[in-house]
Amino acid sequence: MEKFIRPLILTDYLNYLKSIKGLSEYTIKEYAYDLEMFIEYQIVRKLFNDNKDDYKANFDFKNINDYIDSNFFEKLSIQDFYAFLSFLDNRKNDTAATRSRKISALKSFYKYMYSEIEVIDTNIADKLTNPKISQRQPVYLTLSETEKLLETINQEKNVFLRSRDIAIVFTFLTTGMRLSELISIDLSDVNTDSFNIIGKGNKERTVYLTQNCQNLINNYIVIRSEYLRDASVDALFISTRKKRISKRAVQSTIDKYLAKAGFDTKIYSTHKLRHTAATLMYKYGDVDIRALKDILGHASVSTTQIYTHLDDEDLKNAVNKNPLSGLEF
Repeated sequence: MEKFIRPLILTDYLNYLKSIKGLSEYTIKEYAYDLEMFIEYQIVRKLFNDNKDDYKANFDFKNINDYIDSNFFEKLSIQDFYAFLSFLDNRKNDTAATRSRKISALKSFYKYMYSEIEVIDTNIADKLTNPKISQRQPVYLTLSETEKLLETINQEKNVFLRSRDIAIVFTFLTTGMRLSELISIDLSDVNTDSFNIIGKGNKERTVYLTQNCQNLINNYIVIRSEYLRDASVDALFISTRKKRISKRAVQSTIDKYLAKAGFDTKIYSTHKLRHTAATLMYKYGDVDIRALKDILGHASVSTTQIYTHLDDEDLKNAVNKNPLSGLEF
């Protein structure tokens, strides 16, 4: 079986997402994966009568553009799409959220062919509906649990690691920053009370820092300079090898401290610190949801609303704030 070779129309679309739409590399990779799977499924279904063995033995990827072009996509019916979604559900065991993501990729691709480059006359993907996704409450650390995690990091004996790791974790906890955003920060992006960052969708935004976070960052920068000596690194957060710290290194570091603090790392993770920041700001800081949306870098307030979860005590207090609750009978 030859390695999958992208047809030209898909390559052009992915380049469009990068150069024109300004999507992140991670998002483009997801779209590429989803659409390649769709194309391969439809090749097997339409050209080889659902015979995958025949497809593996006989399909010539060198000539893929002879088969997979705008005409191929326009001839697909809504039945072909639903067959693919059924395959994802029954054979791949994809969750509703994963299937929904693939539908979004298909809709975007067909909209590109229909509206942007105008190579198809009808947009059949418009008929697709997303599966219903059950809304789960995000996992987060409570205020006391957050303090316990910070105390655990402060017990680190290595001065460089302690200063770096407490600065990283506290930045997550007070800004709600994404991991990809944090590791991309350069020293030149650091202002007196903020960071300039490139967020999701390649959008630039300013992330403001609390005074104690500024203090931790400034302390780390001094120790970082001593650690680097004569070496020069653009990245703010660096590894012990004196290079920009990787996503995996940050995740492993935070997993280590979570485990030491007694938290289950199958439940709690680096991304849960973003959930924690959002929850603490909303619950204790009386942050308006529209302001929280901008702080977190969300495109829509509907995304932010998952962080406005309330526990039983919150609900009890809300009821007792009713002005009628003070009346006596």
